[in-house]
Amino acid sequence: MAGAAFYRIAWIAAADAAAVAETDGDWLSAITFTNVSAADVADTQQHTLTRLNPGVRYTFLVGSLRGRQSAPSWSLPAELYLSMGTLAHDQFRHIAVPVGLTVNEPGAFGGYTLFFMRNRSSYLIDAAGRLVRQWDFPQAEHIRMLENGNMLGLSEGIFYEINPAGAVIWTYQELGAHHDFLKLPNGNVLMIVSESKTAAEAIAAGANPAFVHRDELIIDKLVEVRPIYPDAGAVVWQWSVWDHLVQDYDPAQANYGNVAEHPELVDINYNLRQLTRTERASSRGLLHTNGLDYNPKLDQIVISARNMSEIWIIDHSTTSAEAAAGHSGGNGGRGGDLLYRWGNPQAYRAGAYADQQLFGQHSPHWIPEGLPGAGNILIFNNGDEFAGRYLDHSSVVELTPPVSGYGYTRDEGAGSRYGPAQPTWTYASENPADFLSYRGSNAQRLPDGNTLIVNRMQGTIFEVTPAGATVWQYVNPVVAAGRMYQGDPMKLFWHHSGAWSWDNTLYRAYRYAPDYPGLQHYDLTPQGTLERYRDATD
Repeated sequence: MAGAAFYRIAWIAAADAAAVAETDGDWLSAITFTNVSAADVADTQQHTLTRLNPGVRYTFLVGSLRGRQSAPSWSLPAELYLSMGTLAHDQFRHIAVPVGLTVNEPGAFGGYTLFFMRNRSSYLIDAAGRLVRQWDFPQAEHIRMLENGNMLGLSEGIFYEINPAGAVIWTYQELGAHHDFLKLPNGNVLMIVSESKTAAEAIAAGANPAFVHRDELIIDKLVEVRPIYPDAGAVVWQWSVWDHLVQDYDPAQANYGNVAEHPELVDINYNLRQLTRTERASSRGLLHTNGLDYNPKLDQIVISARNMSEIWIIDHSTTSAEAAAGHSGGNGGRGGDLLYRWGNPQAYRAGAYADQQLFGQHSPHWIPEGLPGAGNILIFNNGDEFAGRYLDHSSVVELTPPVSGYGYTRDEGAGSRYGPAQPTWTYASENPADFLSYRGSNAQRLPDGNTLIVNRMQGTIFEVTPAGATVWQYVNPVVAAGRMYQGDPMKLFWHHSGAWSWDNTLYRAYRYAPDYPGLQHYDLTPQGTLERYRDATD
């Protein structure tokens, strides 16, 4: 800042800052700070702090002062997580890590693995880690291979369907589409779509004005589109969380009711209330829905409401009118209300923080018929949550939902929570902190009972047995600059979620069995490895 004689660098453990904010206290009174002469940092713009502890997340502020004792003009808060301890600064930037296939033990399932990075190419590799196929979608965010061999991808709100010959046979624009989609058995495409509500609309729906972003509140809806080839589509069904809200803040506004008595509805203030002041100033999303799946046997949809740390099941057998306007209809008899929710009973006043089991999860899906655990739901549990609460490790959980016909039972003896009390199966690293991905990632049950897992932030795909042993592992060798040479250092980047992210980050990966129908449309001759190797002349 022009005219500054000193800079004040201030910090506080993020958990402490959040605790003070929760009670509307002034956490600036609890900060630790040091003053630095502007002349001392004029050339380097750097200053080394020595009173910080490894493994702790801190909130930092920088203030400019015209005199050592004057009141500072503060910057916006920023958070850093000292996960790397006291390593030298240059060691934060690069690591030596083998890339490509690093584990291939007896007992691995085999098949072909499709993986992709947002805004980059998509690759299909065989069990030996060799490239067999590559697709270059425009700005691809998410790719799925269909049973007819076509590739369906989402890119900046535009869907592309490409046949095995490489021709684009369908495009459809839905600018709010994000994260996940799937092709339903009827040929329609089910997608997640964001929708903006003004602050005034949010308040009229019962949101506490103190928790609402001044510009907007972003909500999510599900939209089912019937493709009209080659470049159109017809919306045939919709569901929006906006039609299924409850609030106990303002009896004069819409959706007023007893939250604890309506677990079938979503408390509009729950997630907004969890945000710290810093997050509240920047976050506009109510749910941040990041995954969905369809159960053809039940005609139901499961979605991941990341910001609520819950998965929800809704009824797809409803009409759009029943899904939107009523609390009855459909096979489950509840219209578009929630049939089931799991992961965070605090969200419907049926538990405490100790009862929470999901933390910023991704990619819930039913294990398909014919596979071990069929009918159970598999979830990547990231270990991330708002308000400064972080588990500092990720896990994969499999749960057996308490199905009763087309509905789900609650445990009336435990705060009317939806069960189960514990997952049926969990994978976590022997040293939990070794397995961490705050963002993205997914897991998939394989025909032999193994589970394929993606660690997005470390660009790693690995396969584990039911006992948790790793029998196959592949480290993505493609980074921002292109295909890596084996032995070259991997760049690290500080991710805003509060962890180091490698330069080879993935979004998701899917494993296809050798007899998957879609594969029969492609020449799967190995083309060598994606990672490159230097010979003596390089």
